[in-house]
Amino acid sequence: MDIKDLKLLIKLVTETDITEFEMDNSEEKIIIKRGHKPEYVTISAPAAQQFAAPAYHQAPAAPSLPVPSNAVAAEPAAEAGDTVTSPIVGTFYAAPGPEEAPYVTVGQVVEKGQVLCIVEAMKLMNEIEAECKCKILKICKDNAQAVEYGDSLFVIQKL
Repeated sequence: MDIKDLKLLIKLVTETDITEFEMDNSEEKIIIKRGHKPEYVTISAPAAQQFAAPAYHQAPAAPSLPVPSNAVAAEPAAEAGDTVTSPIVGTFYAAPGPEEAPYVTVGQVVEKGQVLCIVEAMKLMNEIEAECKCKILKICKDNAQAVEYGDSLFVIQKL
């Protein structure tokens, strides 16, 4: 194949949605690839911090009125455990691929540095790792769900 034919072939590939072209015969082998593979970046999620609810969310107490013994609390108890939050805005992925098993499941014990999920941002796959040895109590997001900075991804129990 001469250079003119090769240039024409490259032009045809670049003008279409084809990302990879391969031609093989007894004399030569030609492979043309476009684009790039996704880049994986590892980000450790910061340790979750527990904050008290702001005072304006709580009903004012009436100190002069007696409280019945069977009264029900107005607010549900906070979830036990620590929270792993998203360090970036992106898309939450529970597994490395659509047909693959998730990185973690509820009840699983994970080691420090083990990948919990991926948050994709602008075609960069950011691996979110466990900050410590812990047990997964809850997975807060669905696969392929959009997440904001600070959104809860997991509820964990440190071990």
